[in-house]
Amino acid sequence: MANLREIRNRIDSVENTKQVTRAMKMVAAAKLRRAQDRIFQTRPYAYKIGELISHLKRELSPTAHPFFQAPEDSEGVLVILVTADRGLCGGFNSNVIKRAEELIRTEYPNKKEADDLYMLCVGEKGRTHFQKRDYRLVGNYAGVFDDLSFDHAQQVIQDAVEGFERGIWGEVKLVYNEFKNTIVQNQIVEPLLPILGERFQTPVMEEEYDLYNLLENGQAVDYLFEPGPRGLLDELVPRYLNYQMWRALLESNAAEQGARMVAMDNATSNAEEVIEDLTLEYNRARQNAITMELLDIASGAEALEDSG
Repeated sequence: MANLREIRNRIDSVENTKQVTRAMKMVAAAKLRRAQDRIFQTRPYAYKIGELISHLKRELSPTAHPFFQAPEDSEGVLVILVTADRGLCGGFNSNVIKRAEELIRTEYPNKKEADDLYMLCVGEKGRTHFQKRDYRLVGNYAGVFDDLSFDHAQQVIQDAVEGFERGIWGEVKLVYNEFKNTIVQNQIVEPLLPILGERFQTPVMEEEYDLYNLLENGQAVDYLFEPGPRGLLDELVPRYLNYQMWRALLESNAAEQGARMVAMDNATSNAEEVIEDLTLEYNRARQNAITMELLDIASGAEALEDSG
């Protein structure tokens, strides 16, 4: 059995750890409230513009805008992965990384060997993971969540669009964690380019469909174009891509804070349990030490009586 000093040191160490995890939980909770406000403000517009673009794609010719179809003779694929810059948030990073690996394994099994698979990782964790595995990385977006802004979303889309227009890749997929609540995050694979005609929906979008539905009395809204469809699309499509990327970054940020808050709460609870166990062990060791001292005293007194 460990001596009293060793047990006391372990208790103090776990107590310090508990204070750190409790503080991290409080910080994550404060950040989560701000992140939730931002995502709840952004979702309606992002959903609406996504619905509008899908409707226009169905109604117009596939050649109405160059982003409606992949460039000819383009074999490359770009996977945009959004992770956190830091750990200590449970399975937040590992789950979305596994989803990206599953996407690559099932849909693009030969792209990496052919050097046609590109990874654009937003967040240090995803970048480090795929860099160690010799994936072809594009851009460097580590640390963006320290001061997240709409400019970051625009920069990511600018890189994706530039490669698409040059024919480096003919398909762009976005993988991220969607915020559902503090406990649940949905791992989403969202097609960005070329823009699909069918309406893409995440699980949260499906739940909120009635709030952001463009249908009126079951019929799709018809539009008149002024000055024309191409001019309208030239304005709407870049805005659509930017806001889908912005929404994904906000979703991931809120999901990360929720996951970290839960992880730190669990860590704090575990530390309290360890402290209880160590305190019990300390009391038992102290009781044994006192008992041994009393036995020594009794034995000494008995020896003095026998010698007298």
